[in-house]
Amino acid sequence: MHTSSMLKKEFLNKWIKGLQICCSSKSKMDLLERKKKIKLSADIAMASAKKTATSWSNALISEAKKNKQDTILVSQLLGSESPLKLQKSTNRIISIHKRVQCKKILKRSCYNAGKRMMMKKKNLGISRSNFATTIAKRLVKKRTKVLKRLVPGGESMDEVSLIKEAMDYILSLKVQVDVMRSVVTAAEVLSDDKLLKLVE
Repeated sequence: MHTSSMLKKEFLNKWIKGLQICCSSKSKMDLLERKKKIKLSADIAMASAKKTATSWSNALISEAKKNKQDTILVSQLLGSESPLKLQKSTNRIISIHKRVQCKKILKRSCYNAGKRMMMKKKNLGISRSNFATTIAKRLVKKRTKVLKRLVPGGESMDEVSLIKEAMDYILSLKVQVDVMRSVVTAAEVLSDDKLLKLVE
């Protein structure tokens, strides 16, 4: 199993390699293209940095393989000894770029569902414990739906697998963010040093 520092090092190496591949493939890129390439290489580096294959990493790789231009990047970053299966993408795996419902809409729908249930309760005479259980089940179902959209490949997972994959995905995202913050901090320090040398 990877320690956090080993995973960060592996991610950084693969991310830098991915950025080099992206830059060499196209000489002039506008800001939007550059942003997409940085995100794509970070996602693939994150998925391939782990030594054990997970559903979310396979889903990220499969999503990237849809675009023929990104196939070279994927195959070079994965290497031949990668445990990741290059699955053909299915209709069940949704795009990771789909929007997630905002919290206000979710709260409003839960509030409206609660109101409807109160009306039914009055009409049918449901006990308080049954009413609370029904509300809790609905809330869990809605939140599971949202989580399935957030985790790559989550649509095809059962609840137990989804929770395990979500925890693993969150830890990997944390590694990605930590490395990116370190890179930004290092870049700022280097640019500050250059400015100091110019002033002196």
